[in-house]
Amino acid sequence: MKRLFLGLCLGGSLLGVQAQQKPHYTQYILNNYIINPALTGIENYTDVKLSHRHQWVGFQDAPVTTYFTIHKPLGKQDDRTTATSFEMPGENPRGKSYWQDYTAAAPHHGIGMQIINDRTGPLNRFSAYATYAYHLGISARTSIAAGFGAGISNLSIATHKLNFVYSAVDPAVYNSNEINSLRPDFNAGVWVYSADYFLGLAAQQIIPSKIDFSKDNVLTRTEEGRFVPHLFLTAGYRFLINDDFNLTPSTLVKYVSSTLNADVNVKLQYRDLAWVGASYRIEEGVAGMIGLNVSNTFNIGYAYDYTTSKLNAFTKGTHEIMIGFLIGNKYGDWCPRNVW
Repeated sequence: MKRLFLGLCLGGSLLGVQAQQKPHYTQYILNNYIINPALTGIENYTDVKLSHRHQWVGFQDAPVTTYFTIHKPLGKQDDRTTATSFEMPGENPRGKSYWQDYTAAAPHHGIGMQIINDRTGPLNRFSAYATYAYHLGISARTSIAAGFGAGISNLSIATHKLNFVYSAVDPAVYNSNEINSLRPDFNAGVWVYSADYFLGLAAQQIIPSKIDFSKDNVLTRTEEGRFVPHLFLTAGYRFLINDDFNLTPSTLVKYVSSTLNADVNVKLQYRDLAWVGASYRIEEGVAGMIGLNVSNTFNIGYAYDYTTSKLNAFTKGTHEIMIGFLIGNKYGDWCPRNVW
């Protein structure tokens, strides 16, 4: 797995970049569920995440993404019988001994929900999905999960922000302040995870569909727009530096319309309390991240992206904040067991 992961990182660093229709998340490592529905119900508690991302601050009508996710296991039997968050003197509750005792997941189901709102200029996309996954141990320390999401996606356009000086106008646009296009949407994924690594493949917008707001296109044009499938390959490996620190490099490779791009990330965690990280997005920018597990029910993370493209002359960077809640945490864990 070490060689596989390093190969993915190296391959990702050589890829080009193209804009994608789905939002970008700098702190995806904290909530891979937003990308891959196979993580539904992966922990022993109900996992709740709230995130707000303001991209390219200072740039008028720049992307703003907000999401809410919640998922929980069904019938999950965890063989741990003692709490893991009550520290013994001189012992890290997430140290070497903890991971030596790690075991694969017992067979169980997971259910969840994702609500995402992504706004850029006159376009606003609202999506909501119900998700399901099934988890199964395939060896003493390795598990596999498969999941899918089904829901709706609504793309709306604020016509008062459009300028039709040089274009023909569809009557549906001319006579409405805001028009909507609603369609079903489906996602799916698989996830392999252990104490040391994770590897996932997810597909979003599985069914391509035409973008229009009336019987005809919004504007008179020769080429119609379409929602296209997005593929995401995710991998990470955890290195125990010592009993207090662990280091997790990871990568996210995206395939959209015959184009690949990638993020390369690294996260350094201190015990089960705090972490810092860095990210590089090919040809677009770098990011710094910091997070804190406040208690066994609450955590928070923040990321700042610095743009290295030509947009840097017009923007003050990107801010992203994430707040997490661990509801019904059976064992009082301060940090997740399977999503690092």
